Amino acid sequence: MLMAALLRVCRPGCAGRDFGSRLVSVLSGGNELPANLLLQTNIIKKERKGPTPIDAGQPVLRKCEIAIPSHLKPRQAWLESLQGFDEKLGVVELHPDVFAVPPRIDILHEVAIWQKNFKRISHARVKTRAEVRGGGRKPWKQKGGGRARQGSIRSPLWRGGGVSHGPRGPTSYYYMLPMKVRVMGLKVALTMKFAQDYLHIIDSLEMPSPDPEYLRDLALHRHWGDSVLIVDANEDMPENILEATKNSKTITVIPVLGLNVHSMLKHETLVLTLDAVNLLEKKLLWHDTRFSPLYPFKLPYRDFP
Repeated sequence: MLMAALLRVCRPGCAGRDFGSRLVSVLSGGNELPANLLLQTNIIKKERKGPTPIDAGQPVLRKCEIAIPSHLKPRQAWLESLQGFDEKLGVVELHPDVFAVPPRIDILHEVAIWQKNFKRISHARVKTRAEVRGGGRKPWKQKGGGRARQGSIRSPLWRGGGVSHGPRGPTSYYYMLPMKVRVMGLKVALTMKFAQDYLHIIDSLEMPSPDPEYLRDLALHRHWGDSVLIVDANEDMPENILEATKNSKTITVIPVLGLNVHSMLKHETLVLTLDAVNLLEKKLLWHDTRFSPLYPFKLPYRDFP
């Protein structure tokens, strides 16, 4: 019906009319469009929590240290602090090759399954007919008894006998994905957290109080969700944050070297410090331009994990 209305507007016999006003009248309302296509601007209202970092006009406190390709633009996020509830210090720029890569869900799934299984060891083990107790002698004569031939009562055919072709653990399910795939998995996970507004940047882990209630109230006030993963570049973290998260089941603090896809998917919100962002961009972007192997080929690979 919309196409028919437009054709009536642009028919050949309507020369001399104002096409602009006619087209606006058709698209804006009237009896020419069905009721389900009319724009109801008074009903549809978009709820905004506040200005975005791009529109806020706040100072940019961090620039990307690594050069950005000319066809890409840096992503922007708020820089927050743990010192107060409503402190927005400014805007930080994030590298698009780390926080804005194509959403390869297949790679994310592949890395998650690899991380689940590569350390798995199955200890299931069954006994063969040689290991089951008893059954040393032949139960009856080979012929003349009218029964089937049997050599041992511990044969797999007998109840209580051994198991043939069963698991003989421990069995390792270890395998390794290529490093490029694992790096891409981290990038995709960071991109998805950023796209879903579950990625937050803070200046440091300094807190005014070691009270766990303060950290829980801060996470509730900022809508960080049910579970939070806090990542810092330094392994020696402040005492207040360690004391506040020591017995917490929903807030976890880890160093950036331990950041992995499983932990990011397990927690709802990811909180990175500025030092963690710098280290992540440096390490992950290095793999895009490296040409040398991670492990020299002249060394033996039998001990390589």
